[in-house]
Amino acid sequence: MLAYYLDLALRSLKRNKALTALMVLAIALGIGASMTTLTVLHVLSGDPLPGRSGTLYYPQIDPRDNSGQLPGVEPPEQVTLIDGLNLLHAGRADRQALMTGGSVPIQPDSSAVDPFYVESRYTTADFFPMFGTRFRYGRGWNAADDEAKAREVVINGELNERLFGGADSVGRNLRIADASFRIVGVLDDWEPTPHFYDLNTGSYGRAEQVFVPLQTALDLKMEHNGSNDCWGRGAGGVGRIYPSESCVWLQFWVQLDSSSKAADYQQFLVHYSHEQKALGRFAKAPNVRLRNVMQWLAHERVVPDDVRLQTGLAFGFLLVCLVNTVGLMLAKFMRRAGDLGVRRALGASKRSLFGQLLVESGVIGVVGGVGGLLLAGLGLWVVRQRPSSYAALAHLDGTMLLTTFALALGSTLLAGMLPAWRACQVPPALQLKSN
Repeated sequence: MLAYYLDLALRSLKRNKALTALMVLAIALGIGASMTTLTVLHVLSGDPLPGRSGTLYYPQIDPRDNSGQLPGVEPPEQVTLIDGLNLLHAGRADRQALMTGGSVPIQPDSSAVDPFYVESRYTTADFFPMFGTRFRYGRGWNAADDEAKAREVVINGELNERLFGGADSVGRNLRIADASFRIVGVLDDWEPTPHFYDLNTGSYGRAEQVFVPLQTALDLKMEHNGSNDCWGRGAGGVGRIYPSESCVWLQFWVQLDSSSKAADYQQFLVHYSHEQKALGRFAKAPNVRLRNVMQWLAHERVVPDDVRLQTGLAFGFLLVCLVNTVGLMLAKFMRRAGDLGVRRALGASKRSLFGQLLVESGVIGVVGGVGGLLLAGLGLWVVRQRPSSYAALAHLDGTMLLTTFALALGSTLLAGMLPAWRACQVPPALQLKSN
């Protein structure tokens, strides 16, 4: 039966090519615009670590003084060095990592290659197992290496390709500024989007190429990148390599494998705040937060407002296109009322006629979806030419490809329901009499 309806639909669409082309064009334009913006929104708001993000949390505490602070305000988005080390050494989570971003000069062995700067991350050992980084060669360092200020380093595949031609470089030396480091691991492709663990260096920035033990970086006073927020005497620390004790500038992440552990850890943050207030370090009552990855990204509003606005406008445009398609379909189906009346008089049911007309609508949706897919590809190419940090991410994946056809088919079937229903309601006797 479906094959029969499909044959009738193709014959009907061929009879009036101009009207068919207008309907297909309307659907294609609406789908192309909406899928372009929806794809960008999908990429920017996706889960950076599927399967892990629900157990990774970002603790926040408030060590600031009371000057200029209103009750109930959010605590700082980062931690001081002393608080970060205290929380790290407390070891109350399944895993924990203290970190910050930086930039380091690489001095290649070959004199023919000029030194160059790369983005770096100064972090503790749990960074790699906690975030599920994959290693092409070697491994990360361990906690003992952290405390020993080991001259060890992990590099990513891009830097390994640039310096060593992609070969196994574990055990080789890497010169950073005036210090020599032993390479212990090479990361495989790993570039979470968004850059959730440190939004201060860019929500959609590229992943770091060099990873150095935090204590080593502090000992060598490696260049620090990112923001810091200072208060009291620390506010005068502008120009320091590292901010003072009354400055928040590091990121601290924990892994908590159950909801009960998360609740316990939040209570631990409250107790820690009470303890630090009793010691005279904290000035205010405990003000803590504990958000998982997706909650943290939502709180930080990492998706640009203009992307959300464009997506809403694009779907509004799709709605306008569908309204126009409804009008065109209604005109087309009502012009065939005589044929439909004859079929009704010969015994065809309203249900069968309704199904036939919906199949015809579906064909328009499929063809319009193909056109919309082509337009979406063009639109995403235009997005990739923009000077935005997220522009290079604008690509259709399998999910969005299926969504394109599902949206085109679903919206066209929905648009065809009213015209099909109206055409089936015309009394056959009236049509036969008029003919």
